[in-house]
Amino acid sequence: MLYGEKRVDAPPAPENYYSHLIFDNSLTHGSYSFSTCHAVAPSTLEHIAQKLPVSDQHAVSPPNSLKLAWRSRSGGDWQATIQVERWRGRAIRLAGDRLTFWCRAEEAIRAVDLPSIQLALDTGLRTIPLRLLGLAPDLPAGEWVYVEVPFAAFAPITAPVDFRRITRLVFTQGLDDDTPHTLYLDEIKVRFAPGDRPVAPPVGLEARAYDQHVDLRWEPPADPDLAYLLIERSEDGQNFEPVGTQNPMFDRYTDFVGRSDATAHYRVLAINHAYRKSAPSETVFAATRALDDDELLTMVQEASFRYYWERAHPDAGMALECVPGDEHLIALGATGFGITALPVAVERGFVTREAAIAHLAKILAFLDRADRFHGVWPHFLDGRTGKVIPLFGPYDNGGDLVETSFLMQGLLAARQYFDRDTLAERDLRATITRLWEGVEWDWYRNPSDPDFLMWHWSPTDGWHINHPLAGWNETMITTLLAVASPTHPAPASIYASGWASQSERAVRYRQNWGQTIAGDHYRNGHSYFGIELPVGVGPGGPLFFTHYSFLGFDPRGWHDGFADYFDNNRRLSLINHRYCAANPGGYTGYSADCWGLTASDDHTGYLAHEPRPAQDNGTITPTAALSAFPYTPEESMRALKHFYTAHGAALWGIYGFRDAINLTENYVSRIFMGLNQAPIAVMIENWRTGLPWRLFMANPEIIPALERIGFVRSAVGPPRPVARQSGE
Repeated sequence: MLYGEKRVDAPPAPENYYSHLIFDNSLTHGSYSFSTCHAVAPSTLEHIAQKLPVSDQHAVSPPNSLKLAWRSRSGGDWQATIQVERWRGRAIRLAGDRLTFWCRAEEAIRAVDLPSIQLALDTGLRTIPLRLLGLAPDLPAGEWVYVEVPFAAFAPITAPVDFRRITRLVFTQGLDDDTPHTLYLDEIKVRFAPGDRPVAPPVGLEARAYDQHVDLRWEPPADPDLAYLLIERSEDGQNFEPVGTQNPMFDRYTDFVGRSDATAHYRVLAINHAYRKSAPSETVFAATRALDDDELLTMVQEASFRYYWERAHPDAGMALECVPGDEHLIALGATGFGITALPVAVERGFVTREAAIAHLAKILAFLDRADRFHGVWPHFLDGRTGKVIPLFGPYDNGGDLVETSFLMQGLLAARQYFDRDTLAERDLRATITRLWEGVEWDWYRNPSDPDFLMWHWSPTDGWHINHPLAGWNETMITTLLAVASPTHPAPASIYASGWASQSERAVRYRQNWGQTIAGDHYRNGHSYFGIELPVGVGPGGPLFFTHYSFLGFDPRGWHDGFADYFDNNRRLSLINHRYCAANPGGYTGYSADCWGLTASDDHTGYLAHEPRPAQDNGTITPTAALSAFPYTPEESMRALKHFYTAHGAALWGIYGFRDAINLTENYVSRIFMGLNQAPIAVMIENWRTGLPWRLFMANPEIIPALERIGFVRSAVGPPRPVARQSGE
């Protein structure tokens, strides 16, 4: 079995870990992003920038816990709020009939002197603060104590409480005993009464070392009594210390040791719902070593691709919107990006060609039976049924032409790659061709305004969303494929009348989202940080504009009368880089090595970050700099090394770099996002060998479509060579 190859007949995933979780660990040191602290003198509450401190010294589930240190005085008050962490796809519907947590007192604390607790819901309701006297014991010094608080003990202020919808847990001042107290808090959860059936340790433990981290993997567990897995490390193979935990939904753990000369032994224990440990697994050994640049690139590509392989929906084979997240919300565009990365994975030896064929065949079979609307799939599908999920509201219940184009870009690249004369590969090509020819691109023109392709169409509400495709943004590939269609083409004129339109509607569209007249007629011509920008709105927008349409479409050596888009993308990337280096917002961490603004998760939700103050809140998204490798290889390599060495302990995980980091807020996103992982693998490969570009451009429909639109070869000659060739 190749490393990274999918395991067959994996057992079903255990119960969703996150349906109970309020706090288990902080990804960052220092302070906990999802907390707030407030004190009224003369009472005091220890905090770091109004956040609860994180303790690396004490933990039930390593590596850390929260530190609650207070002094309650007469006339004062304090509150420490722990928020239920939100991310895309996480519905806050906690399951259980009680609040549970572990606490450890620095010095003994009488139950009468413990804080009160209050629960707040997403409906705005709060419970009356509840004293813990009678619910928690007197706490001895230096011992972890388990506390259960039945929801029946809480009284609502105004109405009955749906405790599934808890969004915040608040510790508040209790008695004003005028005594300093310190309490460590861990494993804060909503639960039912836990069972205490013993659980077995995982089997098949493997370890693989890289530059500064070790990947551990084991056979997927399927025990409903398993709460989490405990990872232990030893330098000598005898004396083990706990270093972290893993959700039982995953069969992999990354230990970031932070050194390229570390020797480590590992074992894994299973923890049941009553916090009872199993015997340890077998012990494995690994030693990190310094990797050269090519090895680092392969490491990042492999980990990023792993998202689409190991976390593919079990029924559909397609990519989830994000992990962790909704386990059945599959994303069409993210799947297309993952398919574009599939030939890269085969060529790099991450998976076998045979396994890749089987995986793609599963996806195609699902797409064949899934909801389509005039041949166009919706943005989101239910991985179990293939039915549309109108995530963005009731009008989002039909076709999404842009997401379909992202999917088709990947499928067309795969059609060229799987070119052998075998039954399996002939079937893949035939199915891809049939699906490609079934997309009715010409239908997605609102008869009342046929100059534009339209993003959406609803079977119940028609053109209600009324979103035209006008650039500069991520929809260039949509326009290109619509013109390239052999069966349902849009006229080539729609490139000028829609995508690059100078019409009043297109101008208003660009002004509305860009909040500027710079680039509102498609051409720009202004300079930003010393770089003139031919095309783009304002300083160019989020960097995914330079990635999503160019995973397959190779812009080298082509121009359309407005720009050479390889050069334009390079300029956009350099503007993004120089903005972060200049750091006009004064955000922590921004530098020439820590850069990259694009759409991602952040501490406020989801934002298309870009190089202008209104759209910049201090969030750096690794995919921005790393997917820019073809345009800014030196700047991107420095960013890769910085993300990995300076922030890898929090930012690097089982599927490569997490979605985002905000050092000003001491925040790291918990999720990996489908739209952001594969572009890293694909665009790095486009810089290394150009494979995805060659595959997509080899489709016989593409170059004639470019020529019909009016693209011509650049006067400088043939396409620029990529950095390396195959067989490096």
